[in-house]
Amino acid sequence: MVSFVATPIGNLKDITLRALEALKQADVIFCEDTRHTIKLLNAYEIKKPLYACHKFNERSAAEKILEASRKGENVVVVSDAGTPVISDPGNTVCKVLRENGEPYTLLPGACAFVAGLVLSALPADRFAFIGFLPEKQSEKKALLERYKDCDLTLVFHSAPQDVDKDIKAMFETFGDRAAAAVREITKLHEETRNFRLSEGLDGEKRGEYVLVVAGAEEKENPLNGLSEQEHIRYYMSTGLEKKEALKRAAKDRGVSKSELYPFSVDL
Repeated sequence: MVSFVATPIGNLKDITLRALEALKQADVIFCEDTRHTIKLLNAYEIKKPLYACHKFNERSAAEKILEASRKGENVVVVSDAGTPVISDPGNTVCKVLRENGEPYTLLPGACAFVAGLVLSALPADRFAFIGFLPEKQSEKKALLERYKDCDLTLVFHSAPQDVDKDIKAMFETFGDRAAAAVREITKLHEETRNFRLSEGLDGEKRGEYVLVVAGAEEKENPLNGLSEQEHIRYYMSTGLEKKEALKRAAKDRGVSKSELYPFSVDL
């Protein structure tokens, strides 16, 4: 059986009892960086065989994980911090296991972007997680353009050396919006700073960042500037039956069909 296990993103106490149980019962652990994971295991006096599973060897590691699981071994997959697969290696492993009918599960826990979203105080009822932006400026711009008109709160990961460039690219693409920069989550120097994209983020950049940006404001429908009759007549001119034209106009204006109905009687 294969278990993807979430690990702390900073404070080592942020590990679940299930995660510790899985690590202790594992026959083998696949991790992003053995040097990093060994520190976690040592903190809880766990000694297990460690093998690398990172973006440069994930396909071959996935085959080894599949083979070990088929032998009946308990296999645990972790990333350096947080939930595997989310902006971390693991997706290829999931795909290989699913394609071969091998079951796997997730032991949930810490996740940096979720924590960042909560700490930002920006709307969290609906959001889109984008993750890290591409290094190349042209690719970064192209990706941001896809979300320019999205009215959901947008959540990004950003390395300290990329924060200023990422914020600049967001401002150039989205215009001025409310934003928040959250860093050192769960650590001693955890910090959340709310700012405007036009202002940028001053000061030295340290630690991994979660950048949270407000969604696009809803654009006013130009048809709502027409009178009620003109609005309904516009849709009728496109070939719609009066009943459907009335429905469309009511939706545009955010009112009920019955409220607009009197304006359609003489049309």
